[in-house]
Amino acid sequence: MKKGLIPFDMADYLDSDEAIAEYLSQVLADGDQDELLEAIGYIAKAKGMAQIAKDAGVGRESLYKAFAPGAKPRFETISKVIKSLGMTLQIAPTRQTAV
Repeated sequence: MKKGLIPFDMADYLDSDEAIAEYLSQVLADGDQDELLEAIGYIAKAKGMAQIAKDAGVGRESLYKAFAPGAKPRFETISKVIKSLGMTLQIAPTRQTAV
């Protein structure tokens, strides 16, 4: 019998709000837009794509398309989905500035 590797699915590890917040924070810190969209897609999958789509006011198929590789969703869509995930984006300075 041939044994293979178990497929990795990031959504399987996003099982708490704390894990989701940490993951999303790390992705945001990296600054890669495509990685951010992929991460939001994983999180939506972990939370339940149909429920997230409903809460965000978008169709489930549209949600899948918005976070597919190469997609360019509007910021409004990203914002609605992040809010429906129970998360918020915050801005912080990257360095101290003299006043």
